[in-house]
Amino acid sequence: MPNCTELRLKTAERALEVAYDDGSRFTLPAEYLRVESPSAEVQGHGPGQKTTVGGRRHVGIMKVEPVGHYAVRLIFDDLHDSGIFSFAYLRTLGLEHATRWPAYEAELAAQGLSRDPPQR
Repeated sequence: MPNCTELRLKTAERALEVAYDDGSRFTLPAEYLRVESPSAEVQGHGPGQKTTVGGRRHVGIMKVEPVGHYAVRLIFDDLHDSGIFSFAYLRTLGLEHATRWPAYEAELAAQGLSRDPPQR
């Protein structure tokens, strides 16, 4: 498994850039990270329990906190902060973005949800 060599919060772009020692680099949108959070709130406690999170189109990352030498905790501006993103999981999200994102959008549509926050 390649090692994470750089982590850069791109606040204006609402993204996290992650680089690895094999030369791979991913720019992961905050919305994508939020809806794929490894937290139990999103993933559930077992297979088939994942929650489809809608309304996060404009979410940003307020803070990145290191967790040991293997992960970070992302604190989103919707106050979600319970997911610990291992560097391996961030790499998986980067590698699988092209398949995970359309699947997420299809699941939103199937559930009648939107990426946009509810109107007030």
